[in-house]
Amino acid sequence: MNTEDINFAYKVRHALNEQLEDLPASTTDRLAAARQAAMARKKAHVPVKAAQRESRTRFAGNVGSFFSFSAMGRASAIIPLLALVAGLAGIYQYEEERRIAELAELDAAVLSDELPLTAYLDHGFNQYLAQRGQ
Repeated sequence: MNTEDINFAYKVRHALNEQLEDLPASTTDRLAAARQAAMARKKAHVPVKAAQRESRTRFAGNVGSFFSFSAMGRASAIIPLLALVAGLAGIYQYEEERRIAELAELDAAVLSDELPLTAYLDHGFNQYLAQRGQ
């Protein structure tokens, strides 16, 4: 059964229950007898679906919506998303630290070198440094 069928069944049940008090006593007695006869003919191994559904509805109402399927479905979608965001933040932090360490190493090499600063302005020298670093 899909959601629309279940909602329709609840609406029908509600409409029937609203008019229950207006029924004459003879009609309610006949309905009770028909229910008893139906329950007597029911096979022992087949569960009563309406009673099970009603008990599940009462249980879900008592426990609250925290344990409902929709709440658990949302949680199962949010938890991996949070793990992904935390992982990406960790990777970003690691890469930034590595980049800063490389820049610090390069600055230390430049400052400890005895070349004049004009040598670093030469484009050919920059190409030489790039080839030397590989």
